Amino acid sequence: MPRRTATMLASTLILIALLCAGVLIPVPYSEMSPGPTVNTLGKVGGDPVLQISGHRTYKTSGNLNMTTVRVTGADYNMNLVEAVYGWLAHDSVVVPHDTLYPGGKTEEQSTQENAEEFSQSQESAKVAALTELGIPVTSRVVVSTVIKDSPAQGKLHAGDVIKAVDGTAVEQPEDVAKFVTKHKPGENVTFTVIPAKTAAAAEKAGKQPEGTEKIIITTKKAPKENRAIVGIQAGTDHTFPFEIDIKLADVGGPSAGLMFSLGIVDKLTPGQLTGGKFIAGTGTIDDQGKVGPIGGINMKLVGARNAGARYFLTPGDNCKAAASDTPGGLTLVKVKTIDDAKKSLEKIRVGDTAGLPSCSAG
Repeated sequence: MPRRTATMLASTLILIALLCAGVLIPVPYSEMSPGPTVNTLGKVGGDPVLQISGHRTYKTSGNLNMTTVRVTGADYNMNLVEAVYGWLAHDSVVVPHDTLYPGGKTEEQSTQENAEEFSQSQESAKVAALTELGIPVTSRVVVSTVIKDSPAQGKLHAGDVIKAVDGTAVEQPEDVAKFVTKHKPGENVTFTVIPAKTAAAAEKAGKQPEGTEKIIITTKKAPKENRAIVGIQAGTDHTFPFEIDIKLADVGGPSAGLMFSLGIVDKLTPGQLTGGKFIAGTGTIDDQGKVGPIGGINMKLVGARNAGARYFLTPGDNCKAAASDTPGGLTLVKVKTIDDAKKSLEKIRVGDTAGLPSCSAG
């Protein structure tokens, strides 16, 4: 066989072997890409995303789109060829698998966590929106979760309202752990609670819950720390003066909070926040209306641009990353609170875009 032919054959075989290896060899990476965007002022499947009853609502126009990121699953084994393609592609990004699923987190665990965060973001969006509008919201500290086989199991239940610990009034969820850890493992701690059923019945009747019970629980030592625990997680429950439902399936995580809150504000106030313009955005939100950072900002920018957005409400802490790679035709607007966002929307509505707070890549 001529040397040239042999060399070409050998090169071809090596190339085939490399391609096969690239396809067959898994690499510890995952891919993020732009997900769907949803107009919080619009409908999904024929139903309004935001459904409000018991309070006057007003006509809205334009778009206040929440944005999402699509990711490969925890069990997906990316190969070398896919990783290289993802690195070269502009509309996707390849990241270490542990970035999306830290500590070996399974897809089921990730889905559950995202669902819980999404539910909490809806609650905070409602609180932030009503607070921004000066509408009172009643808040209370409750038992969010009771850990299996813990000292609290069978004594405290999810939804119980925690009024006091050892006779000291509880104002915030973090107060509960603070008061419990004043004890040594093995000591008794006294919870003053309103049972979940009593609280639910009072809320349904539009009344403040009454009728407390004292529950004594013997603490135990935390698994990896020398501190006392009872085995619960405390959270905040809210009572709203009217019904606000957010109807959106197959979405998880906390990053839609800002856009939900703005959609609620728009529906509850006369006039139109957007002036008919297409605005997208992202950001977590807490009960006080503070906007927090999110992941996958660049993929959300691409998704917003592809959907037709002209302006993108960007959490201040995400500004640097967003400004470093902003898709053409999209204007970034820096926001730190729901009030910031509302004022920026008013500027966009009247065309005062020169006065918008912008993001910087520096």
